[in-house]
Amino acid sequence: MALPSPQPSPQVLFSSAGRAWSALDAVLINIPRGLLRAPAGGLHTLGMHFGPPVNADCSVGGKRMRRVQKSGDIDFIPAGMDGSWEDDADCQILRLRLHSSLMEQVAEDLGRDVAKIEFVPRLQLRDARIEAIGWAIKADLEADTPSDPLYIDHLASALAVRLFETATDGRPLPGADGASRMSARHLKLLTEFIEMNLGEQLHLADLAKVAGVSVTRLKTLFRNSTGMSVHQYVIRRRTEYARALIATTTMPASEIAFVAGFSHQSHMASTMRRILGQTPGDITRPAREIGPKLLRSV
Repeated sequence: MALPSPQPSPQVLFSSAGRAWSALDAVLINIPRGLLRAPAGGLHTLGMHFGPPVNADCSVGGKRMRRVQKSGDIDFIPAGMDGSWEDDADCQILRLRLHSSLMEQVAEDLGRDVAKIEFVPRLQLRDARIEAIGWAIKADLEADTPSDPLYIDHLASALAVRLFETATDGRPLPGADGASRMSARHLKLLTEFIEMNLGEQLHLADLAKVAGVSVTRLKTLFRNSTGMSVHQYVIRRRTEYARALIATTTMPASEIAFVAGFSHQSHMASTMRRILGQTPGDITRPAREIGPKLLRSV
């Protein structure tokens, strides 16, 4: 009698561990051919396949599928369900686990009770929006310079909304009025808070509290009011603040990067090149070289 294939040991290639991600955990893993069992966990989990196709025999929550697993295929495993996958070749998987607090917050924002929404396992799901989010998270894991946590907050929130939609047969869920804007007072409070905390790690949940709205509504209202996402606004303000410091002070570039909220000097330089079309070395010291007016003193 043939012995069962030994369970392979996945190799972690990249992980979000140690990063300031508050809404989801991500890991890019290489899984050797053979049988892999995943015990039930307390978080909703997605696995997205990358690389060449492999033949796979999958089982989640009593649902079994034999398939050719292709790049972009997504398996969704609801919290509390276990699963097993047997592949005939090595494969690479991006595994995403969404924190319960994120799911609860998004459900509340959408006027839903997360406890009353029935999530079912989905095998070989093809969804362009989830796939795009997966590619973006994978790129961030692999990047030499990680994105701001605000960017990951945006992706996690969008992913949670899409999961709620898939639980309702893909129907879009009601959101904030597309024409609504943030009041001038709340927008001023929020932009002043951002300005005074450019050097800190900012999260959507904290900014939503300042604005007095939910995270989901903040994203819509802020974009309608400013023409850009919260993340885009924060990055632009950090870039403009750094440019002003370079032009008017003798602070070392590494220190400027730190106080302006960049992870390091090269991160600041690449962001300035992308947004302003200038490098720190292109910016001269005289004050007349400063472009945008600062909202706070340097």
